[in-house]
Amino acid sequence: MAMNVGTESASNEPQLMMDINTTPLIDVMLVLLIMLIITIPAQLHSVNMDMPVATPPTARVDPLVVRIEVDAKSVISWNGRPMADRKELEGKLREAGDAPTHPEFHIRAHAKAKYGAVAQVMASAQRLGLKKLGIVGTERFAD
Repeated sequence: MAMNVGTESASNEPQLMMDINTTPLIDVMLVLLIMLIITIPAQLHSVNMDMPVATPPTARVDPLVVRIEVDAKSVISWNGRPMADRKELEGKLREAGDAPTHPEFHIRAHAKAKYGAVAQVMASAQRLGLKKLGIVGTERFAD
């Protein structure tokens, strides 16, 4: 940064020129920069985390599976044994519902079975609070 003071005159005096000396300013800036670098904490490349303690997996228990089949004449079978009527079916479902662990119910219907018979089995199970129902063998009806 420079500044001219005065005008050119006929005198033999040299022109007065005023410059700001920037050396002390640079020195002060460098000292401040070094102080800043020293006071910044060192960067760590690790993150401290509290991880949960691993527990061994419990032994897997296969669920009890009850096969309920509805044949072409709409006769309901419990694990291959035909049921006489709806009361007998509901009695078996009630016994299964009273067990400490509810079994899984796999319902398989024949292609010519009446829809009402299958719906009756599902409605009875739902009414008794059984939740693990599945209809198996439906891949046969995909065509």
